[in-house]
Amino acid sequence: MSIETLAQTALAMVAPGKGIIAIDESTSTIAKRFDAVGIPNSEENRRAYRELLLTTPKLGDHISGAILYDETIRQSTKAGVPFTRVMADSGILPGIKVDKGPQPLAGFPGEVVTEGLDGLRARLEEYYKLGARFAKWRAVIHIGDDIPSGTCIEANSHALARYAALCQEQGLVPMVEPEVLMDGGHDIETSYEVHEVVLRSLFDALYQHNVMLEGTILKASMVLPGKDSGEEGSIDEVAESTLMCLKSSVPAILPGIVFLSGGQGDEDATAHLDAMNRMGPHPWPLSFSYGRAMQSAALKIWSQDLAGNVAKAQETVFARARDNGLAARGQWGRAT
Repeated sequence: MSIETLAQTALAMVAPGKGIIAIDESTSTIAKRFDAVGIPNSEENRRAYRELLLTTPKLGDHISGAILYDETIRQSTKAGVPFTRVMADSGILPGIKVDKGPQPLAGFPGEVVTEGLDGLRARLEEYYKLGARFAKWRAVIHIGDDIPSGTCIEANSHALARYAALCQEQGLVPMVEPEVLMDGGHDIETSYEVHEVVLRSLFDALYQHNVMLEGTILKASMVLPGKDSGEEGSIDEVAESTLMCLKSSVPAILPGIVFLSGGQGDEDATAHLDAMNRMGPHPWPLSFSYGRAMQSAALKIWSQDLAGNVAKAQETVFARARDNGLAARGQWGRAT
């Protein structure tokens, strides 16, 4: 796979006013989401829910790609049309979550490292044949007393880089996601410092593994105070801190950065993205790869009537996609 093809795919993922919808929840994670609204966690309900999301009318106007779970990339609509074909018809790139989740990092209490490298080459080859054109791997960094350790940061950066190199070998654009969690009582300055160290470690590892940055997308967390800190960073403070951190640690050759919503309210995630884009121009497009912030309202509506509320739930999905698409241009309807 040529770097030109990978670069074209990466640029399409961050096309102006478009972002990514993350619908890659594992079976256990979606069980929690379904439980919260009283939906039985059956394979048919999971399939129907993903069909609702992916067949939202005009979704491709604001969504460039969707991250799928292993089960989902193999599924079809009730009418028998593969989800990957539905997406292609809407101009939406199929992506796939390939990591196996975080596990305790031996010797480092309270820290985790993401697993899933064993057998990854063969899995990526299959996913490409199934229609995937990009992949995602999430590392999880906790902030706490004396953590994260350098070892934890290095182990996760190394895994992200090995994953990214394998993706590019198989013709898939790697989305690298080093999420610094909001959990904890740390202030925004500490969040900034950890984000900066993590991002510098990541890009050093990508360089060491000959990963072509022009065919790579960063999925970043925003620089936020810990949710137990009692601090409420203003919209502009979060936007400024995040931008400064990215500009000090992310190479300009990267085709784009998408943000995760990670614990933020739906509207906060949109407002922060909008504020950052209003502060532009920047070296790279800044867009979104939201999961809960795209879906939570729709899931509540759908749960009230699985058969009758599909169109109503889809209206909410489209509205969230439109709002975040506007925020990716710095044109969301927030008063300045």
